[in-house]
Amino acid sequence: MENLDDKYGRAAKRVKELKGFYRHIKIFVLFNGVLYLLKSGLLNPFMPEGFPTEHYYFDWVNSNVFIWGVILAVHAIYTFRNRIPFLQKWEERQIQKYIEREDEEMGKFK
Repeated sequence: MENLDDKYGRAAKRVKELKGFYRHIKIFVLFNGVLYLLKSGLLNPFMPEGFPTEHYYFDWVNSNVFIWGVILAVHAIYTFRNRIPFLQKWEERQIQKYIEREDEEMGKFK
């Protein structure tokens, strides 16, 4: 029988992973939203004197969103790895493979 503390620990770890993922999404949306507002020029009236407001200055924003989006997708795959059937089946196959390998090695020494 599983210990209640073990179940609680796993559940707490899962909640911490989910909170981290949702925080990542929130920061992604807020940060890149501000960058797109700067790029579009909607925030120009609020910028201080001497702040570069030319459109070409923010050409890197698209590549930033793409790269960060890929990182966010990897974070999503890691966070929801238990809900992706392919990853579950792969993990089960790997566990079975290692169990069989260990049984074979133990059989050699009998």
